[in-house]
This record gives sequence, C-alpha cells and structure tokens, in this order.
Amino acid sequence: MLSEPRSGRLAAWGNALLAGLVSPDDAVVAIVGEDAVHRVEGLPGESAPVGLTLALGRLRALGASGLRIALPAPGHPLGLSGPPEFNARALEAEEAAICEGAALGLVPEVYEAGPAGDVHVEVVWHCLPVREAPPADVPSLGEAERELAEALRDATALLSRLDVAGSGPVAEAAIDAYRARAERGREMLAPGYPPRAVRVLELAQRVGLLVSVAAENGPGGAVSASEIAARAEALRPVERTARRAQVAAYNSVVEERGVR
Repeated sequence: MLSEPRSGRLAAWGNALLAGLVSPDDAVVAIVGEDAVHRVEGLPGESAPVGLTLALGRLRALGASGLRIALPAPGHPLGLSGPPEFNARALEAEEAAICEGAALGLVPEVYEAGPAGDVHVEVVWHCLPVREAPPADVPSLGEAERELAEALRDATALLSRLDVAGSGPVAEAAIDAYRARAERGREMLAPGYPPRAVRVLELAQRVGLLVSVAAENGPGGAVSASEIAARAEALRPVERTARRAQVAAYNSVVEERGVR
C-alpha cells in the first residue's frame, strides 16, 4: 500500500494521454518510472511484445477511451468484472489495468534481470480480454473519502491499543518514506485528475502506512500468537478500505468523464 501500483501509473498517465494532456513520451516515462523497460504482450494485431508507446496508440485505435485499475485480494475481487482467466491473473499479480471501450485488460508480470549489483526491473503487461460489466466493489470518491476518515480513526486507535505505534528503526523508516511521498503531493496522479482524487489517494496511502507498520514491524504489545492473529483480523477491513479508496482515486477521472 505504500508504493504506487504499476497499474495505477499506467491508468493515470494513460488517461492523461488519452485526454490529450500529455505527450506519448512523457506518459511512457512516467509509467515506467524506475523500472528499466515495459513491454505489452498479447496485444491484438501484434505477434510479439511491443513497447508502451506503440501499445498505448494501438489501444486507442482499438477503442480505448479510458483506463481503470483493479487491486484484488483473496476473497475480494476489487475492480474486476471477469472473465475468470483474467480475474485469476489479476489476483495473482494483485493488480490490473482495464481499458474502457476496448474490452481488454493488462496484468503486469515483473522480472529482475542483470548481474548482482546491477539488477534492473523489467515489466511485461499481459493483454487479455475482459468482460464489459461494472467493476466489483468500487466506491465513488465521496464514499471513499468518508470511509477513509473513519478507517484512519479506527486504525490509529487500534494500533495505540495494541502498542504498535512505536517502534523501532523499521517503523521509523516506513514513516519517513510516507512523509517523503506526501511531500511530492500531486505527483501521485497525472494531469487531469480532480484535487479530491489526489486527497483521497494521499489519505489511502496514509492508512496503508499504518496497516503496514502494524503488519511488518513486530508484535508490539501483542505477545501471543492469538493476539497477533487478532490484530491481523482487526486490520483487515482497514486495509480493504484503503485499497478501495486507491481504486476510486485512480478511476475517478474516467468516472468524471462519464465513460462507461
């Protein structure tokens, strides 16, 4: 939850490109980020993987009018609409981007390549057919913002009660990473997104930080296995709320345009 999903970058900057707000080169640079290269495999009309610039142009020609994301988890097909093959791929990757108007979806597969000390990341997006139907469990921006405010209060109270706040260098590093990201503010989304979407995404990241600190930084005051399990169970709905809000933020520009 602390890192921006690759499907989020693809959707955000793909939407900006489709709206004519950025150039293809700028969109591709933003989508690739710190990765070495992204390619798209299985694109209709192409027998081999192609680069992002060609892929985005081809998707537009195929009728893509916007991009949404999905962030599914076991038992929670958030943002998905089928068919089963696509849903299974997206669930394995824990994310996907879905083209409105083209009935296609893109699921990333991440590879590390290169010698020790010089490892770089390559991403292959697998292009698959999707079902044109309403995505599962995606709230509006307004709903997401209200749910996040409540989730933040719940998470803060829960972590305080469990004596999680606190500590240690790993938790401090997570908090520092969050602060650095928050300072970048509007860089989290591409041109064309409403300010409310930026606000919701930033708050979702904040809630996600609290969940990550609780899950990854020692048992805190929970000294038994049953107490640790209870903590995980208590945090599950908070984590789900944060994921739903992320999807709402990235998908908001499509919703605003009235793309269906």
